[in-house]
Amino acid sequence: MANQIATVNGIAIASIANINGITDANLAKWNGREFTGTLPDAHTLIATATASASATLSFTTGIDSTYDAYEFRFTNIHPSDNGNYFKFQVNAVGQTGFNEVITSTHFRAVHNDSNSVEVLEYEAGADQAQGTAYQTLDTGVGNDNDQSISGVLTLYAPSSTTYVKHFTSRVSSHYTVYSRDSYAAGYINTTAAIDEISFAMSSNNIDAGVIKMYGIAKA
Repeated sequence: MANQIATVNGIAIASIANINGITDANLAKWNGREFTGTLPDAHTLIATATASASATLSFTTGIDSTYDAYEFRFTNIHPSDNGNYFKFQVNAVGQTGFNEVITSTHFRAVHNDSNSVEVLEYEAGADQAQGTAYQTLDTGVGNDNDQSISGVLTLYAPSSTTYVKHFTSRVSSHYTVYSRDSYAAGYINTTAAIDEISFAMSSNNIDAGVIKMYGIAKA
């Protein structure tokens, strides 16, 4: 049966050289569009900050109206002191001090090595109600050599001058014998555009780790 099919709609398909007049050599083109074999990624890397006994890691350029969402990915954030919280704050355009007003919520799941602790709980001490402090993303990480934090924070429409600025985060951390999966969300209560962001521990330094800032394609 297969060797009887020489054409489709009058188009020769020997070796499938073309379909409807569209050359398809090694998937180089399809309907006149170039196709390299790799689909585009919606994430565009804008900047990277690497900690080295750093009090803060900040991004003071690159947040603008180019993207509707900005994603901050942190990898192996390691504190200089034990039990520190990992936090962030922002500046509106023209402002300083990283003290914008935030209302937020925070909860976490906790499990330990010996399977004796299994907790899902709201963290009242990690939320804010019209507060101006750095917002907690994780409620404690150890400073042993094998302990760190990794996760992601997304900031939505920071350049809007109509709406408040929403954020969501998810963080995985290791503290002594505990694994923590922490979630924070909320809004920065200003209609002014946000153009700067800062990350810090609750005390002392970020000893090591990397934060990358990505812009998320609008379409």
